[in-house]
Amino acid sequence: MEIRTGALHALLESDPAAKTAAIVALVAACRAGSVRIDLDAAIDEPPAIPGRPAKPDLVPPLQVGRRSMGTPEGRAMLIHALAHIEFNAVNLALDALWRFPGLPEQYYLDWLRVADEEALHFTMLNAHLGTLGYTYGDFPGHDSLWEMVAKTSGDALARMALVPRTLEARGLDAIPPLRAKIAQAGDLAAAQILDRLLVDEVGHVEIGNRWYLHLCLQRGLEPIATYDDLTVQYKAPVLKGPFNIEGRRQAGFSEAELQRYR
Repeated sequence: MEIRTGALHALLESDPAAKTAAIVALVAACRAGSVRIDLDAAIDEPPAIPGRPAKPDLVPPLQVGRRSMGTPEGRAMLIHALAHIEFNAVNLALDALWRFPGLPEQYYLDWLRVADEEALHFTMLNAHLGTLGYTYGDFPGHDSLWEMVAKTSGDALARMALVPRTLEARGLDAIPPLRAKIAQAGDLAAAQILDRLLVDEVGHVEIGNRWYLHLCLQRGLEPIATYDDLTVQYKAPVLKGPFNIEGRRQAGFSEAELQRYR
């Protein structure tokens, strides 16, 4: 088995359970030593990327809707929104793994780890959604995360800058207050899932930061100025506080960058 081809196979799978199973199998094969990494192979992009189920319906972000967390439906809508983010995060990790040839072997192993952990997050959230009487697809979702994945498909540097260290890093800011609210609403099981998500997401953003800096060094680029240029070029969202400074520090943001978020 070749790891990038295996990742693309999982990416094209539309059924969430089959997608996560494909990732688990790829991880197991990698640990068993039966996976090779063809760093430089050119793989043609097939149509219909990414694979995803017929539901949820994809709508503009403001049309997703929300309810009070004081109601079971409101908590279910929140958990569904988080599950949708994690499902998209599975796809973005797989896309980062297969799409960009010629990087060091550790890059591909790192993104396989991210895909594996994001798949676990999705599974945990969807299982919890089931305890509330719902399943993934019962509410609409938006496609903002994947839109930036598609826009940065031609450049690994832009992908690392604007997906893990921009959009995914927002999770570092959002999870702590969200965890407090959902615990206050009495859903301690969901709060514990968010604890796990926060720990893992610090590692995922750190991976994005590390490979962004690697590519900047390789190309002779200054990281902060290059990041600013990329946010303008790709029309990235403007980040607004409050920011989780300590979480971002643990995820590899420099002190010079962190000063901009204070």
